[in-house]
Amino acid sequence: MIRASLDKQPHEVASMFDDVAANYDLTNDVLSLGQDRRWRKEVAKAVDARPAQKILDLAAGTGTSSLPFSAAGAYVVPCDFSLGMLREGKKRNAWLPLTAGDATRLPFRDGVFDAVTISFGLRNVQETDTALREMHRVTRPGGRIVICEFSHPTWAPFRTVYEEYLMRALPPVARAVSSNPDAYVYLAESIQSWPDQPELAAKLQRAGWAKVAWRNLSGGIVALHRGTKPA
Repeated sequence: MIRASLDKQPHEVASMFDDVAANYDLTNDVLSLGQDRRWRKEVAKAVDARPAQKILDLAAGTGTSSLPFSAAGAYVVPCDFSLGMLREGKKRNAWLPLTAGDATRLPFRDGVFDAVTISFGLRNVQETDTALREMHRVTRPGGRIVICEFSHPTWAPFRTVYEEYLMRALPPVARAVSSNPDAYVYLAESIQSWPDQPELAAKLQRAGWAKVAWRNLSGGIVALHRGTKPA
């Protein structure tokens, strides 16, 4: 088991997600108290997929996050580096073009996508800055990025309660519902060590994204960052 304080080795993180693939969506629903459904709806609104647009959905896991984009008439490519996740996704939605790929070395040409999005996955990428530049590369000029990621509550008393939940309540709940509870200990630690909202916004700007902004969801438990590739 890897710890969040250590460098994230891609093969180790991929293996961790392989282990939790079968129950991943259910476990997230339980651990977030159902809030993950609301967060994903907000992502779909922010991406604003249109018919015939090309959408890259990174860290798509089983493809659940890609379904709203497809339903809007867009051509969506769900991409993940966990083969276990992709296999599980193929069982559920065989028609989706599920693609294996590393966010730091995307297997796509320059300027292919109208929008690129990643939900709850950027935190697990070894080289965040490289990934943000790669997303910029594969997005067409005028295209957009939407990142949904765990962040830091803005109200100090709530932040204290939330961190207590992460480190004390989450592990026993994960043991009850997950096939690999240690993975969720890692995830809790990685949330605590992740940059706050302004710092992630600065990373986006350094990677070349313009009009960068964010919106807090659930008091800052999650933040929705957006940006545009200059035309």
